[in-house]
Amino acid sequence: MTGPESNRPEVNGPAAEPETARPAAEPGSNEPETNGPATEPGSTASGATESEESGRYRRRRRRRRVTLVTVSVLVLTLVAVLAVPTSRDALMRLWCDTTSGVCPGEPLPPITEDEEEDWRVRLEPDEAALWGNYVSLGDSYSSGDGAGEYEEGTAEPGECWRSEHAYPRVIEEEFSFDGALGFYACSSHKGSDMLSQVGTPDSQLERVTEHTSLVTVGIGGNDLGFIPVLRTCIMRMPLLERTACTDQEDEVIERMDAFEETLTEVLGEIRDRAPDARVLVLGYPRLFPEQPPGMYYTLSQSDQLWLNSVAQRFNDRIRDTAYQVDGDVYGSRQVGSVEFVNVFTALTGHEVSEDDAWLNGIVLGQLGEGLRVDRASFHPTAQGQRSIAERVRLQIEEGPERVLYASRETLDRVDADVLHTELGGPLDPVNVVPDTDEADADDGADESDGNGAAEAGAGS
Repeated sequence: MTGPESNRPEVNGPAAEPETARPAAEPGSNEPETNGPATEPGSTASGATESEESGRYRRRRRRRRVTLVTVSVLVLTLVAVLAVPTSRDALMRLWCDTTSGVCPGEPLPPITEDEEEDWRVRLEPDEAALWGNYVSLGDSYSSGDGAGEYEEGTAEPGECWRSEHAYPRVIEEEFSFDGALGFYACSSHKGSDMLSQVGTPDSQLERVTEHTSLVTVGIGGNDLGFIPVLRTCIMRMPLLERTACTDQEDEVIERMDAFEETLTEVLGEIRDRAPDARVLVLGYPRLFPEQPPGMYYTLSQSDQLWLNSVAQRFNDRIRDTAYQVDGDVYGSRQVGSVEFVNVFTALTGHEVSEDDAWLNGIVLGQLGEGLRVDRASFHPTAQGQRSIAERVRLQIEEGPERVLYASRETLDRVDADVLHTELGGPLDPVNVVPDTDEADADDGADESDGNGAAEAGAGS
């Protein structure tokens, strides 16, 4: 093809300006040779004007900047996603990976050929908690010590101080259990006491039976020695012993370490007795404001912050232990559950130094006795117990972040008579069955006594 357009080069962008050809130098001329076409003043080697070439250069730089910014944003986004989980599921998966447990968000392992698919029944959270008896275990924070209106016979030195305002009583009123409440939490008890008393009538753990559907347990404060720790902080000259609180740090950590094993054993004992139950493990509330406004008696602001941190770290240990045990339950396709109830902030705005406190403060001794840390000091009032009960109620209704199962065989056996008979456990005096030989001997003695009395009456 000929014509003006036949010499125009094809380009992907706008048409390029035609280059002006320069004739080659004649032989013998004095004009120097060049490596390419000579440029006219005001034009570039390509034939474009300087302004056009400058525009193209600016456009190329702008494209490079846009590309660089886009790549940078993508890289930063990728780093953020990898470094920081951005969703509830991602956070849960990170937690499960960290604790080496089975993530509640994951499906159960597949059923094998040796297993029956229908031996378990899937239940809603409230159903899984209400089909049987409710057993409450723990220490003074669960018995309601400090909340007033105690059960007859329990409000004496060395007794359990079980209050009608304690959170187990509130939960009993809020839900309709098929069975009844067995309220066995006891002031001053330790997790180690629970284990050492197994097999005796004093044992809290022996109160848990096969048809228990809900267990609440709040234990560990006395194992940690929290009241003695507080007493050491308070009963000193604040200007002379500034580190009386924090000097206890190493000992507190050792007790925390030891309690993890204790709690694991306690939860194992509960699950051995009630494998279908939902077991709710409570932590402890924060005693002082998040930002203390000033001194509380002899406790400085730093003392209060340290005591808050001890409670928080102890709660973390309790939570981690509960999650580990539940990971084993879920991963091996067992029934029941072990769940942590976070009550650390349940008293926010009503801590011990606030005007409207839901905690008992330091109990003052009589004139001349000075400060005295009584057993009810730093324990929730009736309103504080109601606030803790609210956290328990939410856990019952919402459940853990996984499905819940109970054994079909267990559910088929449960009825009102079974629940009534089991309440209190086999070592409860009400449920103890006397030895047959002893019972026969007693009956014979009673018969003899009765005959003798009749004969005496006939002869008079």
